[in-house]
Amino acid sequence: MELDGYRPRIADAILEDNLKAFGAVCVEGPMWCGKTWTAKRQAASACMIGDSTDNFAVMERVALDIDYAFDGAEPRLIDEWQVFPALWDATRSHVDAKRGRGRFILTGSSTPPDKGVLHSGAGRIATMRMRPMCLWESGVGQGAVSLADVMAGRNPGVVDVPRPALERIVELVLRGGWPATTDDEFRFAAKTPRAYVRRLLDRDIPGLDGVNRDRRKLDLLLRSLARNESTTASTATIAGDVADADGGDSRAGGVSDKTAGVYLNALDRLFVTENIRPFSPFLRSRTRVVQSEKRHFCDPSVPAAILRATPEKLLADLRTLGFLFESLVLRDLLSLADAIGASVYHYRDYKGREIDAVLDMPDGEWAGVEIKLGSNQVEAAAANLLDIAEAIEKEGGKPPDVLAVVVGLAGAAFRRKDGVYVLPVTSLRP
Repeated sequence: MELDGYRPRIADAILEDNLKAFGAVCVEGPMWCGKTWTAKRQAASACMIGDSTDNFAVMERVALDIDYAFDGAEPRLIDEWQVFPALWDATRSHVDAKRGRGRFILTGSSTPPDKGVLHSGAGRIATMRMRPMCLWESGVGQGAVSLADVMAGRNPGVVDVPRPALERIVELVLRGGWPATTDDEFRFAAKTPRAYVRRLLDRDIPGLDGVNRDRRKLDLLLRSLARNESTTASTATIAGDVADADGGDSRAGGVSDKTAGVYLNALDRLFVTENIRPFSPFLRSRTRVVQSEKRHFCDPSVPAAILRATPEKLLADLRTLGFLFESLVLRDLLSLADAIGASVYHYRDYKGREIDAVLDMPDGEWAGVEIKLGSNQVEAAAANLLDIAEAIEKEGGKPPDVLAVVVGLAGAAFRRKDGVYVLPVTSLRP
């Protein structure tokens, strides 16, 4: 389908490839990230289950006859399929009944608890994730440096890029990567993340599975998560944080670890959070790696909105800005990594050594990436990477093949004499 004003997405090529390999593709991700538009662009027809036309006539029709969702030219888009979880198994059945590639595209903003009641969909339905736009997709990033080239160890030389002001970084954090507001003035774009959080609290989380959840405690949990963005805070830490904010212990005024876990799972199912898994370069060494996931929201504007951050507040609190900037870079790396077939992890061992992000390639090569807001932090970050790489090798692990520091306030991309890349976040493309 032709769509006026559509901005190309990294997911376009990934979806196209998946349609050539599988009978159906499920595109998942947080609401408002652009899933439907991306899917429509490659669909020949669509069943828009959430369409309110004629008092939600499409939804009523699918409720009466689930096969109606599949009745149309292929690839057939079935939007917001999770409203009828049985559509998952029905899609698998339709793929089995008539062999062929690229027949259906499912899109969804949440995962129902009974997805795949009869069948997982393996081999029939590919699953891919979309996120809000990275800087390169939104046109903010110049894309002067290819992440694939960096991962291959190719030296870009010295590539000059416009150095953003600190105020511009703050704006990028607060407005986020929401496609509908890409061209809006900042004062209007900044309203979207706030509306997103209100909808989570008032509609999406309560309506996820019909479970009655305490809105105030859920609000406190979101605040704790926002304060712990880009950290490895445990579920117990989050629960304790809620209890402290609520003026009591978890058995009285707060929430139990179990309840906090249920709330966190709800956020995962809505794709609001996408935690970064731990990475281990050790196969047989005795060196142990901390197995905690790094807490991560789908977009930095979400924790910023939860914390009610403003430009003035963030400029006065550079520590919080640093965590939110790390969240922005992780969002971008996750999408850019998808484009080159890499996976994103983080590294932390029991000796306190940490790497903010790890890019792991299918061939086993990997990169250690530190994320820093200011260029004055590059020297220490590079030294940290070099020390960790040396320690990993000495302790019997596979050292990183590439070391890089992704920086916010920098005007050039280059490779230092010690081999560490310095990469402005605005310079990156797949």
